[in-house]
This record gives sequence, structure tokens and C-alpha cells, in this order.
Amino acid sequence: MGLNLVNLDTQTRPLMLEEIDRDVKAQKLYISARLSATGARDYSDLLIAAARDHDDAWLAAEIRKPGRLNPTEQRKARSGFGVTIAKVPITAADTMAEGEFNRFYIRGVCRRAIADGQSTVTIYRAKSVMNPRLESVQLEGQSINAQALLDDLRIHTGIDTVLGLPPGPNSGLSARLI
Repeated sequence: MGLNLVNLDTQTRPLMLEEIDRDVKAQKLYISARLSATGARDYSDLLIAAARDHDDAWLAAEIRKPGRLNPTEQRKARSGFGVTIAKVPITAADTMAEGEFNRFYIRGVCRRAIADGQSTVTIYRAKSVMNPRLESVQLEGQSINAQALLDDLRIHTGIDTVLGLPPGPNSGLSARLI
């Protein structure tokens, strides 16, 4: 089950595609280290197809296909010294697809709000989570400046943003028009 993105429609999708194209052209599209060489090669086309015709759940299913994810990854050792090899989590495709699709969705929603003369977007829970983080709960229902959020997401690709949205992987939060 994917995110419930309330403004994912024929007005937001083209804006998402423009934002993806912007990152691709600037060579700023986030490519997860969990993707294999094949997955990294396919990723931008998959993301574009998802934004054009599908959703984050479809994108996750495509990323999960054989050969697109690395089976293992390096992590810091528990001792704090050196690295260890660990299996890539079974949820990696879902986390990656949800996070990145949502980032471009939010960018599209922000652009749509700005074009419609709205200065803010509203944060809402797009996916139920068992134990929501306190910082996520505190953001729900808040209005946030659409231009500031758009700029923040454009600058901070694939990493935590200054404004804290989305607030880390699997937060379940997104943005919608007022």
C-alpha cells in the first residue's frame, strides 16, 4: 500500500515531471547506494514513469525487481570502528520509492500552490504509521511556506531538509493544497 497523495492528479503530475527533469538535467537526481548498477541506470526512467502514470507503490515494485537492488551494503560497525557488511533491508524498495516519489510530489504541490496564488501548503499524514515520531505528529496540520519548502527540497535532494519535510524515511507525512 502506498501513500494517499490527495493532490496527485493531472495538474500536479506534469509539475512533478518538470521537477524530475530539472534534477536529471542538473545531474542532481538522488541515486541511492542501495541500487545496483542496473537499478541506478533504470531509476530515472522508472521515476518518470511513476510520476507520469503510476504512484510510489508501483515504483517500489519496479525497484524490487531482480537485479535492481544490491543484496548487501556497508554500514558502520557497532563498535564505531570500521564497517561491516549487512543485507539490504527487505523494505528498502518501499522506503526509497515512497521517499523520493513523495519529494517530487511535494515539489509539484508547492509549484501548483504558488501558481494558484497560495503562499502555503498544509502538512498531513499520507500514510498511517504504527508509532509516529513526535516531530511528525507536531508537523501534522501545520501550514508551511510553499516557496521555502520548494526551494528546500530542490537544494537538499535525497537528504534531510532544513525545514524537516518530509521528516525522515517512513514518516508518512506529505503536503497538500489548502
